[in-house]
Amino acid sequence: MSRRPPQEMIEALKQFDTPSITNVVATYPTHPLCLGLYNPWTENWYTDQTIKCMYPEMDRTVGYAVTCVYGLPDPNFNNLTFLDVIDALDTSPKPTVLVIHQKFPPEIAGKVGLSGGNMTSAAKAVGCIGVISNGPSRDIDEIRPMNFQYLLSGISPGHGDMAVHAVNVPVSVGGMDVAPGEIIHMDENGACKFPGDKIEAVLDNVIALQKEEEKRMTALQKATTAAEVRAIMGGHSYGDEKK
Repeated sequence: MSRRPPQEMIEALKQFDTPSITNVVATYPTHPLCLGLYNPWTENWYTDQTIKCMYPEMDRTVGYAVTCVYGLPDPNFNNLTFLDVIDALDTSPKPTVLVIHQKFPPEIAGKVGLSGGNMTSAAKAVGCIGVISNGPSRDIDEIRPMNFQYLLSGISPGHGDMAVHAVNVPVSVGGMDVAPGEIIHMDENGACKFPGDKIEAVLDNVIALQKEEEKRMTALQKATTAAEVRAIMGGHSYGDEKK
């Protein structure tokens, strides 16, 4: 068992961009530093191009996933409110990233400015530092000074009646399947996830991989011939092992 506090490791992971995290989670399955936690093509462990970063100037965001599902009011789901989402955020390990699956009819799905300044302020008050959603949000200018990241499908200024259908259930958002308690790492490149009990292994391996990458990049920047590039890239997935 690790002696490093999880919050310390989460903070340390912010030194690395999200593509670097994917590299050790699953992107390069034949690399010795890749943990191979997922099949990189057939499992949904990172976001696709439908999700856009609203505040690319912000630092990386890393936290424990809390999930919820929103849709139109439905008598079958009339027992839950946004305050149940707040309770889930409050009881989760910190910090948290709220993953919102918007399940609205296609004809209005692009017009649901779901989470604005009030919801963001409430979520931040209980330790949430970011949101990922497969739909739009609003109040982007109001939220910008809050140091709270949003990864969304886009922006829309309004909405109508809506309701919470579920809290802390498995969801799929922007090509990424997320279960409550998984670690979310996100920045302007998108987001990826991995199991919470793998945080130390991910951190150790991404530190080692960065050192390897820095050495390779330094050599590549000094190279002047194809032969030199081939020698440097040999054994890497971009190249081959032929000499």
